Order: sequence, then C-alpha cells, then structure tokens
Amino acid sequence: MSTSADPKSTLIAELRKHALVIGDVTLTSGKTASYYVDAKRAILLPAGFAALGELVAAEAQRMGGTAIGGMTMGADPVACAGLAGGFDGKAFFVRKASKAHGLQRRVEGPFLTDEDRCVVVEDIVTTGGSTVEAIEALQAEGRTIVGVISVLDRLAGGAERITDACGAPYVALTTIDDVYPGRPTS
Repeated sequence: MSTSADPKSTLIAELRKHALVIGDVTLTSGKTASYYVDAKRAILLPAGFAALGELVAAEAQRMGGTAIGGMTMGADPVACAGLAGGFDGKAFFVRKASKAHGLQRRVEGPFLTDEDRCVVVEDIVTTGGSTVEAIEALQAEGRTIVGVISVLDRLAGGAERITDACGAPYVALTTIDDVYPGRPTS
C-alpha cells in the first residue's frame, strides 16, 4: 500500500502541519523547550498514519523483525501503523508496570517467543528514557532486540542512550531538523 511517491516527505509535511507546536512546554524528561512535537496529532490522521505505516513496515522488515512495539502510548500508534502498512509480524505494547490482575503481564499482545526478533518503536525520542525502559522490560523477559525506530528524534542525545541500551541499530524516520529546521537553538 503506497501512500505517495515519497512517504517520508508526506510524514514530514503532516508532522509540520499537525504536530509542531511553537511555545514553551515541559517535556516528559522534565526539561523545558520552546517547541513541542505532538506526533499523535499527525500520525493518527489518515495521511500521516499511512505514510508512517509504510515507513515502519519497510524498516522493521529490513531489520529482520518479527515483532514491533514499545512503551504504551508512544509506541501504540506506531506499531499499529506498521501492521497496517504491511509488516507481517506481531505487535506488542509494554506497560509501565505489570498488571495486578488477569495474566499480570507487562508485555501485552500476542505472546512473544524466544524466536521473535523485536523492533522497539517510539513516537518521539528526546532523552530516550521511555524507549530504554521498554528495551529493559523486553530484555528482562529474554527477548532479542534487533532495532529501534522512532517517528521523530529531537536530536537531544536519546539516540546514543538507546543504542547503548540495546546494541542494535536505531533509525529515526524524521528528525527535528526535518520538521522544524529554523528553530531557535536555545
């Protein structure tokens, strides 16, 4: 399912149009910034979702993944877009903590096996904290991580932290340089 001649350009345009917020905000990391990218505002619309799905599916397959997912909320639409974009594998979500009822699982979705090759996905990477938390939860269950994909990297050191945590390749589908090239440097 092809969204356009260039799904990356479509994704960047959708992020610029719907997700970029100019103004002071406090990030998940606790740091403040003069802009914010709320990726869900772009990737949960048809054009952004379709472009993202095509990009995630292709990248996850290139990495040899059999399962895609990550920390719930940030990873949920990214993993689902990958499935919709043609990724032929499993999707999963990592909870912040195991459920206290039911099966008491921390990793939700189809059961992952020792043969699964996990690709961790995330919407926005700043410091990489939630991505590393998902990686550590998967590693605690003995899962193999073959790569990490983010919708957008704010270029604030998260990439290095992520690769240090899992030793697998990290790919940002877009960066803040693509979406907000004229941003203030402070």
